[in-house]
Amino acid sequence: MNEIDHSRTITVTNDRYREHYHIQTDGGWLNDPNGLCFFKGYYHAFYQFHPYSAEWGPMHWGHVRSKDLVHWESLPVALVPGDPEDSGGCFSGSAIVKDGRLYLLYTGHHYYDDGDQDHFWENQNVAYSDDGIHFTKYAGNPVISAPEDNSQDFRDPKVWEYDGTYYLVLGSRSKDDNLGRILLYQSADLLDWKYVGPITKSTGQESEGYMWECPDFFRLNGKDVIACSPMGIKACGHHYLNLNQNGYFVGQLDYQQAIFHHLNFNELDYGHNFYAAQSFLTPDGRQIQFGWFSSFDQAMPEQADGWAGALTLPRELIMNGDQLGTIPAKEVSLLRSGRVIHSARIIDGDQQLAVTDPQHTEWDITVTTTGDDDQFSWALTGSDEQLIACHYDKAAGEITVHQHGQATDRYATIGHCDQLRLRIFVDTSSVEFFINDGQATFSERYYANGPVTPHLLSNHALPIAIDAYNMKG
Repeated sequence: MNEIDHSRTITVTNDRYREHYHIQTDGGWLNDPNGLCFFKGYYHAFYQFHPYSAEWGPMHWGHVRSKDLVHWESLPVALVPGDPEDSGGCFSGSAIVKDGRLYLLYTGHHYYDDGDQDHFWENQNVAYSDDGIHFTKYAGNPVISAPEDNSQDFRDPKVWEYDGTYYLVLGSRSKDDNLGRILLYQSADLLDWKYVGPITKSTGQESEGYMWECPDFFRLNGKDVIACSPMGIKACGHHYLNLNQNGYFVGQLDYQQAIFHHLNFNELDYGHNFYAAQSFLTPDGRQIQFGWFSSFDQAMPEQADGWAGALTLPRELIMNGDQLGTIPAKEVSLLRSGRVIHSARIIDGDQQLAVTDPQHTEWDITVTTTGDDDQFSWALTGSDEQLIACHYDKAAGEITVHQHGQATDRYATIGHCDQLRLRIFVDTSSVEFFINDGQATFSERYYANGPVTPHLLSNHALPIAIDAYNMKG
């Protein structure tokens, strides 16, 4: 098994954009969350990691653990590529505990010897650990090779146990018509896997995508959910405006017939910077999700400082009818170091908000709207420009989020609200907006090169209740 070359690892050279309370690397590149689980008293989060530069490169599995989901301890790199089963990278996957042992299932990435980075093949592999820190790759890898009806895209296993049998889904693209799909496998022991077949498939490249990657499968409120990251969906009005999307299908998996009966695809997070989300079940029965706080098509100024990327806060997934939403995990309140605002006031026009540390603040704001054409905004400004703004237009029934430097805003329809609740988490270079307790969520990055100021703005006099908290790392 390969080991990391510590003489080549990159370090952070400037803290100007470093997050205080989000998962990030100690230096190097980060993307997808992987292997989320609870094992021997700790929450574990892994992530796609390139330790030798702040650019995407041969993927490793970075690793952190926590007792409380919000204070994280860095651990040694769990998976290093270069073995025969993963010569080009240890791509994304998931984790499961069986008989006191932690198993990681991950994609091995391989390039052909033609110098073309877009010409590759992929397989699925297993590694395991008894202490949750040191991992051994299974000697029988790979445990799954691509079926003949599949294209080269074949990755990101999500594993679970149901009725005494292990199952996993894989993101895939069919060979015959180049459409995204989800493949199902089953096993009695996590090592010997049987191909069951595709359980659902894209209806069209532009409508639902040509490749579905990073699948997640879980059961919530009696319904099965497949969340995934489709590539290639065409923008439609105020929907599907990112390069690639992240969303979900709600339905029921028929294990006997191997068919996932589901409703239409819906976006999960409407922000500029959210992708490759994964979730896991906590010991107390909550489905907790993390996402990658970025996108491959957007600038990441922190790369100049020796690092790139972060994970979102932990979010609890909730179901309202057939709609999936997210709220901040309850443990996030452990990051509060003191309340700095507790007031009820009337906002009419533009009002600055005075807090001691505006780049590390949680906001809990409830707005009572009184007229059909009321409009309200929370914004963060710096150097006389709006860095981030969240705007509600009651007449349109729509939330709009603006990010400085982006050509297009992002939108979510929430209807005509007589009361609007915003929970906002500001870190050094990120903002997360949670609207109406799970109705809509936006994940955003921003980059300030000087002091920032939070504002509230309204077009009419509106009653507002505000609590704000300093947030510690």
